[in-house]
Amino acid sequence: MLSSKQRAALRAAANPLEPVFQIGKGEIDDTLTAAVADCLAARELIKLKVLENSEYSAREAADILAEATGADCVQVIGRKFVLFLKKKKDSDFDAILAKAK
Repeated sequence: MLSSKQRAALRAAANPLEPVFQIGKGEIDDTLTAAVADCLAARELIKLKVLENSEYSAREAADILAEATGADCVQVIGRKFVLFLKKKKDSDFDAILAKAK
């Protein structure tokens, strides 16, 4: 669980990121969940976008994917949301999280 200061630091780090996945008409299935999990394992912090024709709101999609991947939902704004999953070792965000405690 992230503290509010850690969440704020991660929001700042995610600001310049472009969405790496778009969630459209289809359901959030195992394939999408696995792809998001792989991306989180590689990058730790990712931004996703929910298209207007999707049956999910950004909050619903964020909650579903966060639960399925074990990630923390950092932020939901409009149709975009940010997920964070810290690596077990050699995290790029250790300094940011330690500073924000």
